[in-house]
Amino acid sequence: MRTADRIKPLDGFTVGVTAARRAEELGALLERRGARVQHAPALRIVPLADDELLLDATRRLIDRAPDIAVATTAIGFRGWISAADGWGLGDDLLRTLDAAEVLARGPKVRGAVRAAGLTEEWSPASESMAEVLERLLEQGVAGRRIALQLHGEPLPGFIESLREAGAEVVDVPVYRWMPPEDLGPVDRLIEAVVARQVDAVTFTSAPAAASFLERAAELGRQEELLEALRGEVLPICVGPVTALPLQSRAVPTRHPERFRLGPLVQLLCDELPHRTGALRVAGHTVRLRGHAVIVDDELRPVPPAGMALLRALARRPGWVVPRAELLRALPGAGRDEHAVETAMARLRTALGTPRLIQTVVKRGYRLAMDPAAGNPGHDA
Repeated sequence: MRTADRIKPLDGFTVGVTAARRAEELGALLERRGARVQHAPALRIVPLADDELLLDATRRLIDRAPDIAVATTAIGFRGWISAADGWGLGDDLLRTLDAAEVLARGPKVRGAVRAAGLTEEWSPASESMAEVLERLLEQGVAGRRIALQLHGEPLPGFIESLREAGAEVVDVPVYRWMPPEDLGPVDRLIEAVVARQVDAVTFTSAPAAASFLERAAELGRQEELLEALRGEVLPICVGPVTALPLQSRAVPTRHPERFRLGPLVQLLCDELPHRTGALRVAGHTVRLRGHAVIVDDELRPVPPAGMALLRALARRPGWVVPRAELLRALPGAGRDEHAVETAMARLRTALGTPRLIQTVVKRGYRLAMDPAAGNPGHDA
């Protein structure tokens, strides 16, 4: 087997994971494809089994049954039924919902509905709440009572649109999103994004994205974070609703066509390796990744200082980059240009091919670009 066959799509990349739910599953998917994962749950889910708001909504629906019930998340729907069982209202709630037209937002929610002994009337192919709203408005909701199981995040315009169309909406708050008890991992991920030490950050819910930005603001780092997410660090969202907090701050995002973890990981596998092109250097093909370099068909891990130098050289391929400029690129290097020489020696060792980088006496260093590679200039 050739070395190239052993290089995984995400080898050499670091991916931040902000998910609270299913974080281990997402992390495992990423690691199997070679990624280094930095996990920092931006939120935690707090069930409302003892919450008076949920109990009150449940009693109101049992006392006066809804015409339509909208189930939005599997975990939320199961939590609602479980809480009702705990209050001795489980059978009454199931009878109430059985008499209603049940809409399930996606296949997982549909499974939870059926597990409860109920049958859904309809489920959107897109798993989108926008499609649910469109169907409700098309069929007409004037004078109809609608139970809406909330899923911890706001649904912009959803309830307002139904009420404007004449519906009576009873919202059912099954759980809430709260800040994590330990903010340390989130703070470290924010700093890593600002320092460009991660290559991508994944978001699987709008509240997590909003919380991540809010925490950055509390630390006084939001603008720096946004600048990184608009440039070198790729923000990947599971779907368009999740992307809204980022897009509202002019952060371009990507999301898969199917709003699932598997397609999200596949999108990362497609996007990250192509964000930097290949360079022809000293007869070799060189591809830069987050914390590693592929030289021909071999993955070569590179320490952070070496990657900082290599990126500075790659921004001006073939041109001499002065030591003073390279010193500024080194993280925490101070003013001693000897630090550049030390880091450069380690970089050459890590690359395994020292002649990829040429020393230009009394001036600096440059990548030894092949003439056929379209060297933009020699500045010798």
